[in-house]
Amino acid sequence: MFSKSKINDPSKDKPAPVKPTAPTAPTPGPASSSAPAPAAPKAKPAPSVLSTDLTITGNLKTTGDIQVEGTVEGDIRAHLLTVGDTAIVKGEIVADDVVVNGRVIGRVRGLKVRLTSSAKVEGDIIHKTIAIESGAHFEGSVQRQEDPLNAASAAKPAPKAG
Repeated sequence: MFSKSKINDPSKDKPAPVKPTAPTAPTPGPASSSAPAPAAPKAKPAPSVLSTDLTITGNLKTTGDIQVEGTVEGDIRAHLLTVGDTAIVKGEIVADDVVVNGRVIGRVRGLKVRLTSSAKVEGDIIHKTIAIESGAHFEGSVQRQEDPLNAASAAKPAPKAG
């Protein structure tokens, strides 16, 4: 009924001998050196998109890009901010590049500010360079500054020559 099998045989638990092989070429990359591995180039992340059915109450801050298609009630700080055709932003915008296709109610500060023909802006614009397309609606003042992203310089009026 029972027979001795080789399943529990201790000689079976030993690993098979490994045959030496010819040396292979060294693999690229750090072996056991203390130098850090070079970092892989980072891909530029896609912009964060706030869709048309989204309403945000609060401030947004990123070093990346944002595309707003919905409604934001609060301040936005980003690298590139695109206000879409259907978007409404109620608050201050601070970005390196600002493209307005929709509606902004509040101050806009940017190195490059562009109002497209469908833009509607109610507020002051502080910029280094600006482009306003024909058909854009704008109510407020426009002021050029070398550093429009600096809040301290944005709050002070430009010095008068005299």
